[in-house]
Amino acid sequence: MPQLDADLVWLRPGQVAARAGVAVSALHYYESLGLIRSRRTAGNRREYRRDTLRVIAFIRAAQRVGVSLERIKEALDQLPDQGLPTKRDWAAISRQWHDDLTRRIAELTALRDQFSDCIGCGCLTLRSCPLSNPGDVLGREGPGPRRFP
Repeated sequence: MPQLDADLVWLRPGQVAARAGVAVSALHYYESLGLIRSRRTAGNRREYRRDTLRVIAFIRAAQRVGVSLERIKEALDQLPDQGLPTKRDWAAISRQWHDDLTRRIAELTALRDQFSDCIGCGCLTLRSCPLSNPGDVLGREGPGPRRFP
């Protein structure tokens, strides 16, 4: 297999940001959290490997469904340090998140379906609130407020 020219493998921050649809500052932030890595040129400029685009796409997709950056980092730490992650590597992460995402979907569906009742509830701690206090579990702990801001 022919080797790619080094200029095709490494991209400048502006190029990565434009292709990934994020600000350059987001790249620096992701890097500070250990989500992505760069190298420094002889002139001390950052460069990112082209496959960083796939990692950023993964980060953004995970964030859109509510996965925390901490959880994203845990997942990315499982990927190989050298070389490109395989389809099997990404599938392993997907399996780990499946149950959590299924639970979140159920919670969001319940919120959507019962949202008008929630708005009417106001404090979200009444006996009738199936989302915040299902079965009045907080009432079993005694009188008075149980949740604090």
